[in-house]
Amino acid sequence: MSASPLSHFNPQGQAQMVGVGGKTETSRQARAAGSILMRPETLALIVEGAAKKGDVLGVARIAAIQGAKRTSELIPLCHPIALTSVSVDFEIDGPTNAVHCLASAECCGRTGVEMEALCAVSIGLLTIYDMCKAVDRGMRIEGVRLLEKIGGKSGHWTAT
Repeated sequence: MSASPLSHFNPQGQAQMVGVGGKTETSRQARAAGSILMRPETLALIVEGAAKKGDVLGVARIAAIQGAKRTSELIPLCHPIALTSVSVDFEIDGPTNAVHCLASAECCGRTGVEMEALCAVSIGLLTIYDMCKAVDRGMRIEGVRLLEKIGGKSGHWTAT
């Protein structure tokens, strides 16, 4: 069997955790984004702080940070990473009835923090859904993506 170009598979095609022990520790950063679209009434509840479950964006921010910290527990082959910083921002977009989430993660380590930034966005948006689903089950989470990663052997990458 030929070797896979994907690092999470061994030459026999079996899943494996990538070895990073020989890599040098470097500063690593990643930014990710995504959005949740909803009815105008649902967005108004969030903006007014009138959702039955409380401060939707405040709870979602904490959940997103927790999601970044627990990425290795959620994604089976991710390494546990000692994060040095996680930030999460939400932007209300009235014209499109959306909340946009931007998360960044940083560490000084042997592997990148792309998955941590992506998990932060995903968990933050899922928390918004959970807190508002009683009034709007049709919300849509869209566009979760990596925007930028800095550090490591592959260097700086920015989405086009």
